[in-house]
Amino acid sequence: MVTSISASFPHLILPKGQIKDGLYSALRDAILDGRLKASTKLPSSRALAEMMSISRNSVLAAIERLLDEGYLFTKPSSGTYVAEVVPDQLIHIQESSEKTTINHHHTLNINPNMDALLSSWREQACSSQKKRIFHVGVGCIDLFPHQLWGKLLTRAWRQSYYQLGQFHDPRGYLPLRQAICEYVQSTRGLNCNEQQIIIVNGTQQAIHLTAYALLQANDEVCLDEPGYDAAFNIFRSFGAQVNLIESDEEGMQISKITDHYSKSKLVYTAPSHQFPLGGTLSLARRFALLDWANSQEKWIFEDDYNSEFRYGTHPIQALQGLDQQQRVIYSGTFTKMMFPEFRLGFMVVPEALIETFSTAKYYTDVRSSYLEQVALALFIQQGHYARHVRKVRKACYERQQALIQAINEHLSDIVEVQPTDSGIHLIGWLKGTWSEQDFINHCSALDLAIQPLSRYCQITTKKAAVLIGYAAHQPKEIIENIKELALILKK
Repeated sequence: MVTSISASFPHLILPKGQIKDGLYSALRDAILDGRLKASTKLPSSRALAEMMSISRNSVLAAIERLLDEGYLFTKPSSGTYVAEVVPDQLIHIQESSEKTTINHHHTLNINPNMDALLSSWREQACSSQKKRIFHVGVGCIDLFPHQLWGKLLTRAWRQSYYQLGQFHDPRGYLPLRQAICEYVQSTRGLNCNEQQIIIVNGTQQAIHLTAYALLQANDEVCLDEPGYDAAFNIFRSFGAQVNLIESDEEGMQISKITDHYSKSKLVYTAPSHQFPLGGTLSLARRFALLDWANSQEKWIFEDDYNSEFRYGTHPIQALQGLDQQQRVIYSGTFTKMMFPEFRLGFMVVPEALIETFSTAKYYTDVRSSYLEQVALALFIQQGHYARHVRKVRKACYERQQALIQAINEHLSDIVEVQPTDSGIHLIGWLKGTWSEQDFINHCSALDLAIQPLSRYCQITTKKAAVLIGYAAHQPKEIIENIKELALILKK
């Protein structure tokens, strides 16, 4: 339908569908293509309805939407006019501004410690695209009980309807902290109460809060080498001096800390399953580290990221449970047992630091997601989490064995795997003249997420190796992909 409203008003074509939507689209298009120029006055709603032969209500609905979106504006006692700058032009201006900023990055004057991390971030972000199998750090996502979790979330919403507008403790939902406290006491031997537990958005936030609460620029921190790259970069972003401590068959070499880095304020360690090599800190070195921290008034950050992925042996006593002087800050996570986007973990802090860490949490993000905390509390209290852990542990062991068997059968002349009784990835040591880069290039061609060991090394690696995740994939899929990789590597 084409209707001429006036000599100065453009011809409008209403598309099929609801009349109010059609008039909105026709007016908007006329504004964008210049037929309705800036500051043009529109006819009154009554006149426009009569001249278009449509209801006045349809006209009012279309004009109201254009007013809300910024295409039109009104002048009191005058009428409705086309805006000088419409939303589409604002978007274009913002995009142009962003491009200018990116092209002139050197003028941003950002924190130099943060600037140093950008190249590492870009490399990791690029390498993580479109990878389909052998992800490192991903648990048995195919076994997660999605329907049950959905029901618990629904129940949490019903129970919490009147709680959502209230102030909550930055440490987290109390019933969840109580449930976690009981669980880690029985499974990890922790010595704590629910007041010491702080709910966080994963291990990285726990490390960040620790640096925020305890460190100043140029403070010394000791870290495993090779080690967790996120921990290294977080400490570095706070301006800390990171001392790298290598491991041997007994784990982190504590004597190097006490003999050479006695000024270190904090030691970061994963004593039960060192990342990425998977070693375990011996009992003698655990006590040596605790004695040093107590006598020198230092802090220990215990990253227990893999505690529940043990096969054939009972979980190892947590360092925090051996600590009689409360020098250990313990961190645990649910992400690997649940799914990657489940961003809840927890910290157990010394009683003397409860207020300090609560304040740090509050000024970081106030508190973690309330509904997910309620659902997780139900998940643990009703026994679902413990059953899920047993199911996942059994499946992970089967998947680990499938990977070891497949490598030994099809890649034994190229890769030597290092078996371990825990974890969700294996270290594969490369044989012969194979370099990490050559091996990874072949993996990338097959869209495999296998990672080089050098990613987690700040010092040049002495021997080439790769990390192969297995927990997220069925044994059949693992075997088929190792066979396919073997065919490519041996061409």
